[in-house]
Amino acid sequence: MNMNAVGIDVSKGKSMVAILRPYGEIVSSPFEIKHTSDNIRSLIKNIKSIEGESRIVMEHTGRYYEPLAREFSQAGLFVTAVNPKLIKDFGDDSLRKVKSDKADAVKIARYTLDRWANLKQYSLMDEIRNQLKTMNRQFGFYMKHKTAMKNNLIGILDQTYPGVNTYFDSPAREDGSQKWVDFAAAYWHVDCVRKMSLNAFVDHFKNWCKRKKYNFSDVKAEEIYGAAKELVPVLPKDDLTKLIVKQAIEQLNTASKTVEELRTLMNETAAKLPEYPIVMAMKGVGPSLGPQLMAEIGDVTRFTHKGAITAFAGVDPGVNESGSYEQKSVLTSKRGSSSLRKTLFQVMDCLVKTKPQDDPVYAFINKKRAQGKPYYVYMTAGANKFLRIYYGRVKEYLMSLPE
Repeated sequence: MNMNAVGIDVSKGKSMVAILRPYGEIVSSPFEIKHTSDNIRSLIKNIKSIEGESRIVMEHTGRYYEPLAREFSQAGLFVTAVNPKLIKDFGDDSLRKVKSDKADAVKIARYTLDRWANLKQYSLMDEIRNQLKTMNRQFGFYMKHKTAMKNNLIGILDQTYPGVNTYFDSPAREDGSQKWVDFAAAYWHVDCVRKMSLNAFVDHFKNWCKRKKYNFSDVKAEEIYGAAKELVPVLPKDDLTKLIVKQAIEQLNTASKTVEELRTLMNETAAKLPEYPIVMAMKGVGPSLGPQLMAEIGDVTRFTHKGAITAFAGVDPGVNESGSYEQKSVLTSKRGSSSLRKTLFQVMDCLVKTKPQDDPVYAFINKKRAQGKPYYVYMTAGANKFLRIYYGRVKEYLMSLPE
């Protein structure tokens, strides 16, 4: 049976395609296609017309490959997307460095032939993973935006009602609203509080809590009123100042609402993936960090061993050896996904705070801390161990599922 390796070097709006067979036989020299429906349909027809079995490989660089993968998959063709690092490291046996779309397409086709038996078909689960990863990147973007809007509001309130952001530490609600922000919207200037009598403010605050469905405390109300008497605002209590504060609050609330909607949507999407219950059972992982982990790690079965996934995350220890010299302590590689490293560190931070005594990762972190290791060292070591356990549990579970 003929093996037709279709290597596609994908870029924005166009791709370079090369088709090879074993022993260097060229079925089709590299040619370019535009990412239009006509061009893609024509390529599908071309591939289907070739005698034998065809397998298509692309690099998953950015998001450019996804429309092609979807179209090929729906047309019943075997298609897969692989990490560009695997292609880059494959077959570098020439002293000449050739970098062109044509050369890359041929190299991908050669990789396809070499890894033929181990290639994995793009599937509906891959689409869900792509959606989850896209949402996670949006989540990160809006979280940064929310932090900027929060700092902006605090900077303005420092001129109208200094320290009001410290009065309540209630977590955000499902709609993204927070008690201190809602309080600042109602009492946007310190004079909104201290121009009333104590009893009038307590009654007003009590009604506000009831209307907004927040807990009320007489002690807290009196504490807020007493503190207001000592504050010195910079901006006057007038319509212009009120407009500035209200605009800042509106921007923060919009960002907060988007973050919480994405958090919920990510959890619902992650729940469609088979490994969801396994991941959510791990200590330090909840309905927010669990989907983030799954989004950034993707399908663990594409990693050949535990070392491959820690290298992907960039939490693998580096190596510095030459001859008889071997450095004992080497910095981590940091070559992998910075988004995944950030999420792993958040999981480690959660473990350090919650202290689950029966968790092997927390015990490992504690051991490193007891040895006097610096913060970054024990957190990275914990992330490495966590990822290895994640890989073992999730891969074992996925491999046990029926095809």
